[in-house]
Amino acid sequence: MLILDETDRNEFKRPLGKLYPFFEDALPEIISSKFLISVGDETTNNLHSKNIYPNISIIDNLIQRKIHNNKIIHNNEFNNTENVLFTKNPPGTITDELWETIDLAIKKATNNDLKQLIVVEGEEDLAVLPCIVMAPDNAVILYGQPNEGLVFLNVFEVKKRANELLKLFKKVDN
Repeated sequence: MLILDETDRNEFKRPLGKLYPFFEDALPEIISSKFLISVGDETTNNLHSKNIYPNISIIDNLIQRKIHNNKIIHNNEFNNTENVLFTKNPPGTITDELWETIDLAIKKATNNDLKQLIVVEGEEDLAVLPCIVMAPDNAVILYGQPNEGLVFLNVFEVKKRANELLKLFKKVDN
């Protein structure tokens, strides 16, 4: 398990990609993406409201740490249990289980072209980093920057930065 120290959390307040204050402004780039990963309930809900279904969606049923009962899991794209994966990840961490679940989802999404939903018990915020490290270079990741907008990032542009950020974490045994 990787744990992020409180003192390093400021490093994650800056967007890793292009920040769009308004979701609609990013739509042309989103629509043209070949492999799309969404991290966060609000981001995923916004995509679904425009009939855009990412290859992989990662949610925790929370929006800004408040319980949010969304309809994502009941969407027809995820009516097969093979398409829904469950994992645990406490706040401020990246568990081995989260890494493994993201890896499995990426394999299923790339090899079988199955849309994948990962439901995290705990917090999904830091899942962006394993996604960047493991996703194909042509992937685009979308996530919300609280009170600022939507972050759009091309994986191939930020892999090096993601690996640098991962060095800020402390490795501990589960």
